[in-house]
Parts: sequence; C-alpha cells; structure tokens
Amino acid sequence: MASYTDVLQYLSSLDYPAEKDDVVREAEREGAPPEVLKALRALPPVDYANGNEVARSAAIDAAPELSPSQRAAQAREPHTRVSQHLRRI
Repeated sequence: MASYTDVLQYLSSLDYPAEKDDVVREAEREGAPPEVLKALRALPPVDYANGNEVARSAAIDAAPELSPSQRAAQAREPHTRVSQHLRRI
C-alpha cells in the first residue's frame, strides 16, 4: 500500500490547484509505482489545492510503521477528547 510520503514524492513538481486527472498524469510522468497510481486513480474528481490535500484524500497507509496488532490495540483504547478533561473541573 502506498504511503503519504510516496504520494507526495511523485507530485513534487505539480502546479496547484490541480484536477484529479492532472494529479494522475503527473504521477505517471514521474514513474510512480502501481500502488501509488491505484490510490490516485481512486481520488474524488475535485480540484486539489496542494499535495497534502491529495495525500489526505488518497486511500493510503497513513501510519505504515504500525503493525496490524498495534492498530487493533489503538482502536480498542478509549479516546479522550480535549474537552473531556475540563468536565472534571
């Protein structure tokens, strides 16, 4: 699966704003691997303001350094919201 960094690497010379077709064409021109192209071809057909917006919209592995068991453990942990600690005051 492609990572956030992989996506940005192949779009470094793209001029923004850019449409989905421009993003895919640039990645192909830069020699992006199949997993990156697959993620970019699945993008919604909108205009993108910058590479970060593209990477956030792409179906990519945002945290490749975590194993599946670590991800599962993270999902089971209760998430404390910022405002919840203020309720105790």
